[in-house]
Amino acid sequence: MPGSIVLLTDSTATLPLDVCETRGIVVVPLQVVIGAKSYDEGPDGTASPQTVAEALREWTPVSTSRPTPAAILEAYEKAVAGGATEIVSIHLSSQMSGTFESAQLAAADASVPVTVVDTKQLGMATGFCVLTAADVLDSGGSAADAAAAARARAEAITSLFYVDTLEYLRRGGRIGAAAALLGSALSVKPLLRLEDGRIGTLEKVRTSGRALSRLAELAVEAAGDQQVDLAVAHLANPDRADLLADTLRGRLETNLGEREIAVGEVGAVIGAHVGPGMVAVVVAPRPAGI
Repeated sequence: MPGSIVLLTDSTATLPLDVCETRGIVVVPLQVVIGAKSYDEGPDGTASPQTVAEALREWTPVSTSRPTPAAILEAYEKAVAGGATEIVSIHLSSQMSGTFESAQLAAADASVPVTVVDTKQLGMATGFCVLTAADVLDSGGSAADAAAAARARAEAITSLFYVDTLEYLRRGGRIGAAAALLGSALSVKPLLRLEDGRIGTLEKVRTSGRALSRLAELAVEAAGDQQVDLAVAHLANPDRADLLADTLRGRLETNLGEREIAVGEVGAVIGAHVGPGMVAVVVAPRPAGI
């Protein structure tokens, strides 16, 4: 790899396996615990988003856990054995998971310099930051350049979503400022966003259809006149995700150029906390020159 700098991220970034293989990105899995069994998240794990959605519907206990510092250190040292002389380790929000802390602890014991980045984002928002860092390295940038580019892109990203119920966020302790909505009528669909790495509230709407319309409006506002990458994610709600993506393709055609909107299910870890029915959109302004 150019400069012998290796990029590492975690499974919540939901980057396709072929992209990671092509770009040389190392992925460390988080774990999903369903009932009494623990599974690695990712294509090689057995806890799919569908499995998690079904378990949640059936009230089977579902929880998640971060990779241990030892597991991340093992991944660092495997990269070193493969020729890495520096590592850039990019992760989901430290406000939502202990993964960033595990990476910091592992970095302190690594045999090469490791720069750890807290994106303060989730899902494909983190993935876009990783891809930006990969672009910087491919163009000959340093580890510091790649980390700075990932942080800058993270700060520019808007992550919006709605959930059918706040119950799953409440169960997992990730509800943050959205706790103020817990007493709302069951029919209310809360629109939420990530704010400095935490879940914050935007507004309440009465129906899923209206929530979808507002997500589209807010995504268009966030894009403005910038060139952007877009991702639409869902859990057990493919029809509404496809509808939102179709709407955004039409309304943001100029912003997208020839780029496709990434559409797919969230990973099992994030799915465990948002619950079935969630739909999200990530608006990621493209850095200059990329």
